[in-house]
Amino acid sequence: MSEEIANGTATEATGPVFTVEKIYAKDVSFEVPGAPAIYNEQTQPQLQMNLQQAVQRLNENAYEVILGINLTCAVGDKTIYVAEVKQAGVFGLSGFDAATLDGMLGVHCPTVLYPYARQLISDLIQSGGFPPFFLQPINFEALYAEGLRQRAAQQATDGSNLAGAETAGNA
Repeated sequence: MSEEIANGTATEATGPVFTVEKIYAKDVSFEVPGAPAIYNEQTQPQLQMNLQQAVQRLNENAYEVILGINLTCAVGDKTIYVAEVKQAGVFGLSGFDAATLDGMLGVHCPTVLYPYARQLISDLIQSGGFPPFFLQPINFEALYAEGLRQRAAQQATDGSNLAGAETAGNA
């Protein structure tokens, strides 16, 4: 945030403001249901990852954004491990029009949270006795654009007018 000096005092510049107020792990779970026998498996496991995002308005200019990542590693019908992380943050956003605010909550906030969730999942997997694992980078802008496209298609299919509906951060 830029500041201007006027008569020896700092005054805030007008315009959009984006701040990261707090980042925290809201919920963490790691399970190895077949331990210790599962450590003897020598086959190639399959990974399945699911992303979720939730946005809650806390006050006029503050939002809690939660990025949920569920990672399941399995061999056939045997689950090797399940890592679930809900990485959250409180973000200050003011001065944005509705469309830009929606984009900030759907793209920029999860982009800030993802490296923390990625590291936490990596640490959980390694602490669970497995080799280090790092999730690949995610293009939240592309996911958001796809979400917008799906919303537009849904609106066209339903024939309903969702233009006035609040869609903040529903990537």
